[in-house]
Formats: sequence, C-alpha cells, structure tokens
Amino acid sequence: MPATVAALAAVLLLFTAATTHAHNITRILNKYPEFSTFNHYLTLTHLAPEINRRTTITVCAVNNAAMNDLLGKHPSIYTIKNVLSLHVLLDYFGARKLHQITNGTALAATMYQATGTAPGSSGFVNITDLRGGKVGFGAENNDGTLSASFVKSVEEIPYNISVIQISNLLPSAAAEAPTPAPSQQNLTAIMSKHGCKVFADTLSATADALSTFTDSLAGGLTVFCPMDDAFKAFLPKYKNLTAAGKASLLEFHGVPVYLSLDLLKSNNGPENTLATDGANKFDFTVQNDGEQVTLKTKATTAKITDTLIDEQPLAIFAIDKVLLPRELFKAEAPSPSPAPKSKKKKGANAPADSSSDAPADSPDDAADQNADDSSGAVRFDGARYFNVILVLALGFGFPLL
Repeated sequence: MPATVAALAAVLLLFTAATTHAHNITRILNKYPEFSTFNHYLTLTHLAPEINRRTTITVCAVNNAAMNDLLGKHPSIYTIKNVLSLHVLLDYFGARKLHQITNGTALAATMYQATGTAPGSSGFVNITDLRGGKVGFGAENNDGTLSASFVKSVEEIPYNISVIQISNLLPSAAAEAPTPAPSQQNLTAIMSKHGCKVFADTLSATADALSTFTDSLAGGLTVFCPMDDAFKAFLPKYKNLTAAGKASLLEFHGVPVYLSLDLLKSNNGPENTLATDGANKFDFTVQNDGEQVTLKTKATTAKITDTLIDEQPLAIFAIDKVLLPRELFKAEAPSPSPAPKSKKKKGANAPADSSSDAPADSPDDAADQNADDSSGAVRFDGARYFNVILVLALGFGFPLL
C-alpha cells in the first residue's frame, strides 16, 4: 500500500507540473532584495506579465544601484519600459550557454525589438564570450561597445527562463529617447505597424469613428483590431452597411476604459463599447480559458492573438476575427436537423448507421481548436496526460478500477 500511495503521488505531481505556468518573474525576483527596484519597474511598466507569457526568455537584471543611475535622469515611465525591454532577451541564455556561444559571439533579439518601435537594429544585444570567465553585453547600436558584463546566474529553469545579473544597464540612445505618452500616440500608426493596417485605414477614412477613438484616449481606451486577413475578408459586408452602421461597427471594436490583458482575464462578462448608446447595447462578452481570452457576440467569437501596446491608459490587442454586433448582424442560424430516414430492419451483423449523420464541426471551430496559444501558457491536453497516468499506473502494477 505505501508503494501504491507513493506512485499515485508521483503521478499527481507530474500531472500538476504539466498543467501549471512555467514561471513568474515577479516571484523569482522577490527572493532577491538587491533587485527590488528592477522588479518594481517590471511590474509598473507591465513587462512582468509579458515575460511570464513567453516560453523561452532571458532576463538581464541589474541591482538597485544600477537602476538608480537610470532613475536619476528622471525618464518617463514609457522610456523606462523601452530601456528595460532591451534587457529581456527572446532566447534562453543560462550561465553554461553564455560560455559556450558558437564562434564566441551571438546577437540576441529583445522585447524592445519585438515592440516594432526600435529603429534599425537597436533592439538587438551583442553577447560575446571574452574567455577567462567573462562575458560582455552591449546594445547593437552602441558602436560595438560591450558596456556590461555577466555577474552571476540568479535563477534558471532550463530551457524556459534564465534570470542573470549583469553589471549595469546597457546604454542605448534609441531606448533612452523621450517616448510620447499613449495619449499622444497615433492609434492607426500603431495598428498599421502590427498587422492591422486594413482596419486602421478603414478607421482613418471614417472621420466620426476616428474622432470617437481619439477623444476617448486620454481617459482610457482599449482597442481590439482585427488582423488584415480577417478584415479584408469582411470588407464586402462592411461596404453594404449604412454610414451609421459602418461607424458603429468600427466603434464596436473599442472599449472606453483601459483594460490590460490581466484585467481581461479576471473580469469576465459583458463590456460596453464606444458604440454603446442608450437602447443600442452594442456590447460583447469577455471570456477566457486559461491564458486564452475570447470576445463573444451572438454572431461571432474572436480570440486575442497579440498585444500591440499596453501602456496605461492605452491598450491595443490584435484579434483573429471581426466582431459582429447583434444590432447589425443576425446570429448564425443553427444547422438544420437531418431529414428522417426510412427505417430498415437490421440483421444481427448489420453495420451501424454511418457517423456522417452527426453534425459536422464548423471550419471556425476546427481553426479555433488548432490555433496556437500565443500567450506562452502551457496548454492542457486531457488525452495526452491520461495516457501518461495510464502508463505509469500499469508500470507500478496497481489496478485501475
């Protein structure tokens, strides 16, 4: 019996580990007071949840003294975010790998590069093994200067997250340049740069709707912009709408409050939109399944696929479908029931009815099931883990029933 209990405990531990988040940068750094300022600003700039959503990442942390050198220049919170983004590498570099870099040098993309706002190659970091136990780091646009060095490994979860300490922040004129507040941002330019150009151009051509978006920006705004392929496919239907309907359709993709991705995950339920006006509800329902957030109307269900910007008071998310308000579009009609079949007498060995009588999944449903989870969370596959448990159970020789 003790052996059986131990085996079951091992199975449950495996099961739990397979279905939980891979890492949490805030919890990791909370154990090290010397990085408290760095950790604080990862949270304040909303970089922490972005780091947690990535499945392969390296965080180059600096101690409080190094952070004070930056804060002494009194940069805006948006500039601080750019600087810290340059210190988050989109690859895994543990202590061992740093000393085994192919050809002694590597160029790593960073979260700053991933924003799409880094000019040229300014979002890359040069990592060079200097031998003698030293590894140098330098911003790619810093004339090849290796301005910081590897100090120690803080914590590693191969090959998921590596947190290392470097001697100081990497100087970068591009990252440290004054950054406009979101209220001064060009909404359509941000969307155009990140795969939502068709929606952005359509919004720019609709003066009333664009004005509604920009007027809401200062007080808080969340935008859900359909990706280009989705909006292109929708354009024939869009052109058939009245002028008022077109404006409402566009405004339906904006919410007049700031909602970060974390808030969307925790505040499931109906959300008013910029199109909401008295009797015209124009709302949709936010729902999530783990890390995946969906937006549902009576006519469509869209998934959030990417975060374009998340800097209070502005958040812009890419979605895979156009949101169709029920005020403008009817709900999808249910599939008609199959026509009744004539009854036939079956022999004992007669084959069962073909499964083709069962309703088929829609193409959208199939696509939803196969879509990648861009958030970086671990996806739960029930059949897969049941098989793991079954094999382990049989291996330990205890009955399943």
